[in-house]
Amino acid sequence: MNEHTMRAVTVRRFGGSEVLTVEEVARPVPLPTEVLVRVHAAGINPVDCKTRGGTGMAGVLGEPPFTVGWDVSGVVEEVGFGVTTLKVCDEVYGMPWFPRAANAYAEYVTAPARSSPASRPPSTTFTRAPCRWPR
Repeated sequence: MNEHTMRAVTVRRFGGSEVLTVEEVARPVPLPTEVLVRVHAAGINPVDCKTRGGTGMAGVLGEPPFTVGWDVSGVVEEVGFGVTTLKVCDEVYGMPWFPRAANAYAEYVTAPARSSPASRPPSTTFTRAPCRWPR
């Protein structure tokens, strides 16, 4: 891998957990008003399992291949042009892009800086933060 790639859990066909594979994919690049978050933890929710199986949000994501997952916590690694609310090294959590693809089962995600992610509460660990996002 290099600075332009990352690992992600990819769904190449609908099915059970056996369809999940770890693959090397292109690392996202934040657009203006977005941040790049290095993922420390991703939440696993019923909607992820349903989507992997062909229901849930599969109608929004379309046919595989895709990466599931919406709830994440991590650290801002890069900020796009115009971002003033977050900075590199900020610890954050959130549900970026829901219901569109957020690709949380990956090493990096992009997120709109104004709506998600939020600063991770100091009393919450990275692994608990994805479970605490207000719905």
